[in-house]
Amino acid sequence: MTMTVGDFLVVRLSQWGVTRIFGYPGDGINGVFGALSRANGNIEFIQVRHEEMAAFMASAHAKFTGELGVCIATSGPGASHLITGLYDAQMDHMPVLAIVGQQARAALGGHYQQELDLLSMFKDVAGAYVQQASVPAQVRHLVDRAVRIALGERRVTALIFPNDLQDAEYEAPGRAHGTVHSGVGYTKPKVLPYEVDLQRAAELLNAGEKVAILVGAGAQQATDQVIAVAEKLGAGVAKALLGKAVLPDELLWVTGSIGLLGTEPSYKLMSECDTLLMIGSGFPYSEFLTKEGQARGVQIDLQPGMLSLRYPMEVNLVGDAGESLAALLPMLEQKTSRKWRKKVEGWRTTWDKTLEKRALAKAKPINPQRVVFELSRRLPELSIITSDSGSCANWYARDLKIRRGMKCSLSGGLASMGAAVPYAIAAKFAYPERPVIALVGDGAMQMNNMAELITVAKYWRQWKSPKWICAVFNNEDLNQVTWEQRVMEGDPKFEASQDIPDVPYHLFAISIGLRGIFVSREEDVAAAWEQALASDVPVLIEFKTDPNVPPLPPHIKLEQAKKFATTLLKGDPNEAGVIVQTAKQVLGVVIPRKK
Repeated sequence: MTMTVGDFLVVRLSQWGVTRIFGYPGDGINGVFGALSRANGNIEFIQVRHEEMAAFMASAHAKFTGELGVCIATSGPGASHLITGLYDAQMDHMPVLAIVGQQARAALGGHYQQELDLLSMFKDVAGAYVQQASVPAQVRHLVDRAVRIALGERRVTALIFPNDLQDAEYEAPGRAHGTVHSGVGYTKPKVLPYEVDLQRAAELLNAGEKVAILVGAGAQQATDQVIAVAEKLGAGVAKALLGKAVLPDELLWVTGSIGLLGTEPSYKLMSECDTLLMIGSGFPYSEFLTKEGQARGVQIDLQPGMLSLRYPMEVNLVGDAGESLAALLPMLEQKTSRKWRKKVEGWRTTWDKTLEKRALAKAKPINPQRVVFELSRRLPELSIITSDSGSCANWYARDLKIRRGMKCSLSGGLASMGAAVPYAIAAKFAYPERPVIALVGDGAMQMNNMAELITVAKYWRQWKSPKWICAVFNNEDLNQVTWEQRVMEGDPKFEASQDIPDVPYHLFAISIGLRGIFVSREEDVAAAWEQALASDVPVLIEFKTDPNVPPLPPHIKLEQAKKFATTLLKGDPNEAGVIVQTAKQVLGVVIPRKK
């Protein structure tokens, strides 16, 4: 049987180790789908409800496995729908390959139906390598380069295949001038700074008395090395959101998340340290780092462009986090004074008590913090947790305690709504035996995540374990933005933009064959989690939460307090509830309602 270009593409991807592709069909990519059908399951195809979700799943697959994530879509709108999910991968430095169709070669330039300038469209998001195939003999090196560049540079790449080319007979490149003969294979290199530069870093860190460490996604595979360095330096360690799984939260010197969604101990750690070691993190908010000039700094990152970007570091090291820390460790001196470490642990102990108090504060109907607080106590071993953007990310960042072996992630640099459910689906396909939990706001559910529950309903019986849970925070409000309007702009809640319909998410889950649980009382939260974790069918738990519980920053600035006061003076539609819940969270008291 003749091998088509589509057949060759599928075979070549399989040779590169690709075992799963997320996507949606269409006539512009039918030649490749025919090849996937003929491939006898060598590459599993996962049919999503929307191409954007396929790109999110490819990004999540790369995040959770370290492998290449692959998504596929048809020409025109199918290709354009991928863009948001691909930007998620690009901004979080994930290796993802997008494969898209195009109109027939003879029609290009003719304003044909579904003919978009895909090379231009993908040029930013897949700027590392985006190419359109023209002839069969070209396809081999296009695939090889796209995969190798994505893996080696941790970038997004894209390949465009005109639909008539997909069904053309494949031809290997001839032995002639003007041909390219590429091969399969990539091995991750050992990237390590020179010893003299490691020594400079060690001298700086040894001189510090109050060392703070910030870890990000680049330190995911360096847990043991980070612990060893932190112990030797007597340091406290804060975690960027994408680095949440780097260290277990049972370590008292781990201060938790940093930034607007961060913790008070992390804020204090940065405010009082005299030395900063930043490892594999592009944490964007410089105002939450040490003040410029207060601390001496060392940064380790694989990408030179991320060095000394958020804080002016004295020593900048290009290197793999684990390899660099392992080489640095023997050069570090054991800190004899534990005064700084004890101070950090004291902050953390006090903060844990504060978090519990806040989570258990009464709300109407349910305090959203309590939802994650109760989950954290019950997380099974090796759980994988995803979070959407929005106010639920606050509770994910602060109230969810990670143990060794767990995985977790969210849309970091892009901070896109709608990523939690596709992330959780990709995680379950990659690790079908592990429990997976998605934390999602009602805004993201209505935007695109409800439809993707149908994907769960379609595939869950293939999974080794059915433990897949989607927790929806239903507060009928685009809550994070509502609070940003209040605190950052000094404006009352704009109901026309912020109120969203009340949808019975649990009933939708039931209607498509999943289990649905509705919770509207705080005393039922813990039992609902236990019921969901024991279920033999994937579950959607709908928690009816109070929109007036404030997602407080770790430190309230005077300007923010003034803006909030202005909001109340202007008259917020939820003013009474906002005042009561803010008082409970900040002061631990209840302010009487206005009469």
